[in-house]
Amino acid sequence: MKAAQKVFTALILIFLFAPIAILVVFSFNDAKSLSVFSGFSFRWYKELMIDSSTLESVRNTLILALAATGISTVMGTAAAVGINRLRNKWIKNTINMVTDIPMTNPDIITGISLMLMFVFFGRMFGRADSLSFTTILISHVTFCLPYVILQVLPKLRQMDSSLPEAAQDLGCTPTRAFFKVTIPEIMPGIITGAIMAFTMSLDDFVISYFTSGAGFQTLPVRIYNMTKKTVTPKMYALATIIFFVILTLLLISNLTDEDASENRRKRKEQRKANKT
Repeated sequence: MKAAQKVFTALILIFLFAPIAILVVFSFNDAKSLSVFSGFSFRWYKELMIDSSTLESVRNTLILALAATGISTVMGTAAAVGINRLRNKWIKNTINMVTDIPMTNPDIITGISLMLMFVFFGRMFGRADSLSFTTILISHVTFCLPYVILQVLPKLRQMDSSLPEAAQDLGCTPTRAFFKVTIPEIMPGIITGAIMAFTMSLDDFVISYFTSGAGFQTLPVRIYNMTKKTVTPKMYALATIIFFVILTLLLISNLTDEDASENRRKRKEQRKANKT
């Protein structure tokens, strides 16, 4: 039985990671072939570095992802704190359900609805270019926000609610207690939420396709436009770089969460020792 479980697990892992492994291997292929590995080479990485259009789309994607991450992290943390302080269970459940809609709603529905809204307001105010960097940024914040809330809320529930009160008893103002006590306690959730928001923004295609203007093109949209002709192996090189960047961020997120759990365990043990 154990052997069968191991085989089944191995097959699942192969199924999940074989495409990525093939992508990484062929990004170092000397030839343009998609099926024959001719030899190890950094040719496509070098060509990627001189492709100005692709590098511009990478720059646009990073600027957009960083801006969306910053805004959604601040707004999501504030929203999570507000939701956690609600005492009415019905209102809290309703708000939680509403904030989950952008995650459960199909991307194409979200993208089309946001596009129609931006065009409507653009026409209302007499703007010919209704879609721009601002519209795509608002769209990315819209679907990144719930992921931050989802990560911060559990940390707020795990936190000892008496800590901010104790800080205020010792002379801290509510604002100072929030930044000195609450924020450090929920920081792992904030970091994880920010990383999730960054990866979601970096990866998004559908919503970006419908809400971006003509002068602003993200990397997923550029790759989609390239598939109408052909995708060169330099896109494999770019995808490989992005994969390892995201992998690094996920490792940082997991390590941060583990350190936070270990710190909480030590504090609980210390409090128990002090009581005895």
